[in-house]
Amino acid sequence: LRRRGWVVVLAALLVANGAVLARGLGAEFVPRLSEGTVVVNTVRLASVDLDESVRYGTQIERALLAAFPDEILRIWTRTGTAEVATDPMGVELSDVFVTLRPRARWRRARSQDELVRAMQAALRDMPGMRTVFTQPIEMRVNEMVAGIRADLGIKIFGDDLEELRAAARRVDAIVRTIPGSADVSVEQVTGLPVLRIELDQAAASRFGIPAEAVLATVAALAGVEVAELREGQRRFPVAVRIEPARAMDSDAIGALLVAAPDGAQVPLSQLARVRTESGPSTIQREWARRRITVQANVRGRDIASFVAEARRRIVAEARLAPGYSVTYGGQFEHLERARHRLLFVVPLALLLVFSLLYLTYGRVLDALRVFTGVPFAALGGVVALWLRAMPFSISAAVGFIAVSGVAVLGDMVLASTIRRSLDAGVEPREAIRAAALERLRPVLMTALVAGLGFLPMALSRGIGAEVQRPLATVVLGGLVSSTLLTLVVLPALYSFLARPQVVVDELAAD
Repeated sequence: LRRRGWVVVLAALLVANGAVLARGLGAEFVPRLSEGTVVVNTVRLASVDLDESVRYGTQIERALLAAFPDEILRIWTRTGTAEVATDPMGVELSDVFVTLRPRARWRRARSQDELVRAMQAALRDMPGMRTVFTQPIEMRVNEMVAGIRADLGIKIFGDDLEELRAAARRVDAIVRTIPGSADVSVEQVTGLPVLRIELDQAAASRFGIPAEAVLATVAALAGVEVAELREGQRRFPVAVRIEPARAMDSDAIGALLVAAPDGAQVPLSQLARVRTESGPSTIQREWARRRITVQANVRGRDIASFVAEARRRIVAEARLAPGYSVTYGGQFEHLERARHRLLFVVPLALLLVFSLLYLTYGRVLDALRVFTGVPFAALGGVVALWLRAMPFSISAAVGFIAVSGVAVLGDMVLASTIRRSLDAGVEPREAIRAAALERLRPVLMTALVAGLGFLPMALSRGIGAEVQRPLATVVLGGLVSSTLLTLVVLPALYSFLARPQVVVDELAAD
């Protein structure tokens, strides 16, 4: 109490430094859960058939089982999904599900992230495919919310497909150089074999063949109805078409004959340019606009700082054409939505706490004194997250809300005793000193009981521990700081403000 001014100033500086430290924590939606199963999404060219996809899947299974016999319990592959399903997939897309053994039996990795990196290295030399590593629940949540299978989806919107592809390649190159990026890939929109036939008007004019005759021959590739077969009351159309094996053979198509007006038969290759090229396999649209997605997983850093760096570099280096725009989805989209909700929920919760304090004491000053435990608790939570290298997340936000209530409870134990002594006419300094000594044990027990309850969560390493640890860490750190500062700062605040309140009460009584 003799150095109460220094105590209050030091406490204010600590809270201010805590606010600065909080800005550097980074943020993520929820910590990545270890589900016990890894999913390897494989993407091949759209022209790959089912047999080839099955062969690729078998090679992946054998390679992973041979490289990680102590880590993998079972492995199986799903290739393609029917169009009637809610998640249709072509046969060029496969999901390899890898069920892991208990971590105590692992020999080649100590964590799931380390194991995933080793699996990536084992599959790196397999040609003709692109892989993305995720987990079953995580994959489904990302698909339902953002339509992607990775942590982050950078969606580029525009009108021209070729310009979109060029922009996506530039963004892909940028994202690959950002620390923390993994499994970076551009959404596959090409690779489907397309037969392109371009009419040569000059050549057709030389032979005297009208364009309609050439187009009729080309249209016949899909089949032309030439007759009708009747069986009683039933009728069946009879169509003529080219053999399926020759349908994508540009030389065979070019050898088709087109009848000239004089009866001559002219090969199609002399009337048009016939070639096979790679065309679009899918064209994605969102809000009636074409879009292409660059997706990436984020490992070793928080997603908020990753997106901030990606956004800054894409604006500076991607050189998007006018009319083209970029949005960010996936886990970052979840985080932004949750952050906007917290901007409403947290102030409302703090307002309710202060309102209850005011109803309890009937004085604004007393309510403010007790309410100082909230920023002190937040300071401890921020420091605890920083010491354990944990970014801010939704579970941590729940921890901040919870520790605010516990911190206020400890302050109320001390403040109520001081208030009763002052109301009884005890001199303020003596009332504060006596209350601090008398209520030391109850204040410590209030924090200790809550802290012991959260300690197992903070140290847990079982299933779901990734979500529990930030919450418990915040609560434990907040209890330590709020308890220490309650026993030191709250008496100093009362010594500053008790005398003016006594004078006000005396004036009111007169």
